[in-house]
Amino acid sequence: MTMKDLSNGPDWIVWAVFALLVVLSAVLLSGHGTNLIAGYNTSSKEEKDKYDVKKLCRVVGGGLLAIASLLPFAVLGEALLPAWVAYAYLAFVIVDCIVMIILANTICKK
Repeated sequence: MTMKDLSNGPDWIVWAVFALLVVLSAVLLSGHGTNLIAGYNTSSKEEKDKYDVKKLCRVVGGGLLAIASLLPFAVLGEALLPAWVAYAYLAFVIVDCIVMIILANTICKK
């Protein structure tokens, strides 16, 4: 069983998500776009003062870039890759999100 057997939708959707993730990660890696970080944009002024904004943007931007960097391989190798690669990618995304949360609450605090 290959990944092609698991896919149902058109490939352009994955490429659009890839482009969106790359743009968002570029904005965040440049130190802007703090209003895109969930939780930070809704916190109070006192809570926002506890975080180093540049580090927080870099951590979240790097995490998004790591997720986005594997998407083209999934689309281009869809006919060749075994089905377990899709589940491995899902596990990678979950672990990456957990690492982003841990880093945001440790090294990004002032």
